Formats: sequence, C-alpha cells, structure tokens
Amino acid sequence: MFGLGKTGTATARALLDAGAIVYAWDDSEENAKSLQCELPNCQVMAPEGWPWAELEALVLSPGVPLTHPEPHLVVELARKHERKIIGDIELLYRAMPDAEYIAITGTNGKSTTTSLIGHILKTAGGSVEVGGNLGRAVLNFEAADTYVLELSSYQLDLLETTHFQIAMILNFSPDHLDRHGNMMGYIEAKRNIFERQILNDAAIVGVDEPYSEALCREMLAEQRQRVIPISTSQVLEKGVFVREGVLHNRLGKEEITADIGSIKSLQGEHNWQNAAAAYAACFLHGVAHEDIMGGMHTFPGLAHRMQWLGEIDGVQYVNDSKATNADATEKALKTYDHIHWIIGGVAKDGGIETLERHFRKVKHAYLIGEAAESFAKTLGDMVPYTQCVTLENAFAAAAANAKAGEAVVLSPACASFDQFRNFEHRGDVFVNLFHAKRGNDVA
Repeated sequence: MFGLGKTGTATARALLDAGAIVYAWDDSEENAKSLQCELPNCQVMAPEGWPWAELEALVLSPGVPLTHPEPHLVVELARKHERKIIGDIELLYRAMPDAEYIAITGTNGKSTTTSLIGHILKTAGGSVEVGGNLGRAVLNFEAADTYVLELSSYQLDLLETTHFQIAMILNFSPDHLDRHGNMMGYIEAKRNIFERQILNDAAIVGVDEPYSEALCREMLAEQRQRVIPISTSQVLEKGVFVREGVLHNRLGKEEITADIGSIKSLQGEHNWQNAAAAYAACFLHGVAHEDIMGGMHTFPGLAHRMQWLGEIDGVQYVNDSKATNADATEKALKTYDHIHWIIGGVAKDGGIETLERHFRKVKHAYLIGEAAESFAKTLGDMVPYTQCVTLENAFAAAAANAKAGEAVVLSPACASFDQFRNFEHRGDVFVNLFHAKRGNDVA
C-alpha cells in the first residue's frame, strides 16, 4: 500500500489484523518511520523493492495521481506488474458485502448531505456508520447494517467491485481538473458511483445545473436503475424538490409535503438541495416520512459551515468560518437578511468584489486581519464598516449593534492563517464568544 496518512495507517492496521502481509511506503519519510514504529509487523520499504509478483493489489491513498498530471511511480509499477489498484472503500465493501451502502458525491454539499443522512438513520434507530471523505477512516468503522459514505472523485477512481444500493451525485462544477484532465474526465470519475447498480438500486441526481441535468436525462433513458431527480429550482413530476422552503416528495402514488424552511441548520437553497437528497435517500432506504422529518429537525448542522448557534435577544448568530473565499461566503449573504458581517483574514484572489450585489443586505461590516484595508476599499460607501483588527473586537461590536431580527454572521471570505491555526480554530473562537455572551460555560 502507498500513502500513510490517517486513512493509510488505518488501512495498514486493518490488513495486518486480518492476517495480510503488508508492504507500505509514503513519499514522506516521516510518515513511513511513524508507521514502522506504530506497526512493527508492516514491511515499510520503497515500492521499488516490493515483491510485486507476490502482491494481490496496490491499495492506494486517494490523493496519489493515477493519470494527471502524470501517474505516480508506484502506479506505474503496479500497472507494469498487472496488479489491481484499489482503495480503502473497496476493502470495506469486500469485508462487509452484506451491508447496505449509501454513497454521496458531488462538487458541493457532500459533507452536509452525508452527515444529515447519517443523523436521520441514527435517530430512526438504525445501525449506521458514517464517514469516507469526512470523519473516521472507513476501516476504523464498527460492524453496521448500513454505511453512509461521502466519496471524492479520487476515491471513486479506486473502486472495483463495490456496489451502492443508493448512490447520488448532487452537482458538478469544475474541480480537480488537474487530476482528471478536463470536465468530462471529472464527470466520468464521479459517475463511477453508479457502476454496478442494478434495476432495484437508486441513483439520486441533482438537476439544478446543466452537467448533472444532462446526466440525469441520459440515465433515465438507459433504465439501468431507478433514477430519482432532486431540485430546488424546478417542479418535478417525479422525484423530490423544494420550493420556497417546502419539500415535495413525489416518489409514491401520493405527494407528501413538509415545511423545511424553518429548520435553522438547513437554511439557504444550497442546504435545501442537501435536504432533498437526504430525504430521497432515507425514504428509499425505508425510513418513514415522520422519522425523516424528526431527524431533520434535530440535525445540528456541520461545525463552521453556516452553523446556526442560536439567538440572543432576538439576534441570530451564525458561524460560517469555513467560508474561506467569496464563493463560499455568498451562500451566507444570500441566506440571511440584515447582516452584521464579520469578515477578513488572508484574502484570496479576487477578494470580495463578486459579492457586491449582496451588499444591500449588510447592515454593517466588521473588518479583521490582513485583508481589512483592501476590503474597506471594496466596501467603500456601499456598506458601513468598522476596522476591528481582531475577531474578539468584531464580535463585541457586532453584538452591541445588532437588533432583534438581525444576524451576526462570521463568514470571512478569507483564509485564517494570519491570526488562527486554521478555520476550525477561528470558528471555535467565535462559538466560545457566543456562549460567553449567552452566559453558558465556554464550549
């Protein structure tokens, strides 16, 4: 196996526990030495010295290039010796072939949708493990009846026999094109999620952008499996869609509707797509409508991703620290009105100029970090602002100015490394400030 990060280490341990002889290496000698100390029975050596004729397969870390910009040396060696190239998801499936698998991919929304499905199934009493491209490495999972897996295009490249009873693609936008060569290569990699599905399986496809809508039409014509469209922009004859905060289930003989617009952890159209996808997956998995909605209403959301913390004196507080660029911040500005916007850090290319059409929704901006001066020039006379330097100063000023019906939103549109270890650290500081103001113990 090659690649010894969190996933690779879990994979090596699982294979050794199963009685396999494991040869392992990493481009980082530090990782290789660490694994040798942790797992002394593992044969840690460069792949040029592996007994390739005796190996069953190369288990590859998803981040190692298979093709673009060029294959890694270990990939070339595996192909030269005609060894299979697989990943940890494939090993999980081979170990637990009788479980049910729900798989989620797409450019945006994967983590929220995966977590929401897992939460709904657990609150409905299911035996469930959740992970893949988020959370724990899958080979650290406990035995379960159902595995809910977020999958990147890299992970989908490394499947051979894995069969997902329910699989979904949420959306497409250009991403990882250095790995896949072009947009068509990226789409084909994502489409691997539907390979080996049969007539009784379900393929859930978002249809709110051209690439995925075309894919949905093509799959409906092929009739290889049940194809379920989901949307937040169209009224569908069949499928699940959300319009003005109302979810419509048209999968059965009679339409079922539910108001999801009031669910604080699922605010915004992007989250309504996630909710439609999760609803479809859980409904097709056999969960009753009432249990699905019960799970949605108790879903806490993902930390740092438009994380609704609560209200103080009628003012909402939202931690969107993961919004490290303007595109991500746009979702928050579209979702809330009367915003007290905490913004700044290490600016990305393009700054916040693309957000100008949303400035009318901002009551006041509170500028922090390295980008404060440049952002002040962009805001100009369009948005009142205060130079606050630190997040603590910005929070205090925003909390003092905000009135009932308004929202204090940390959505920085910047990286965090000028003042914080990472975006999680920045978000945790904001959350602690909120709890301190509300009078709770610091989280």
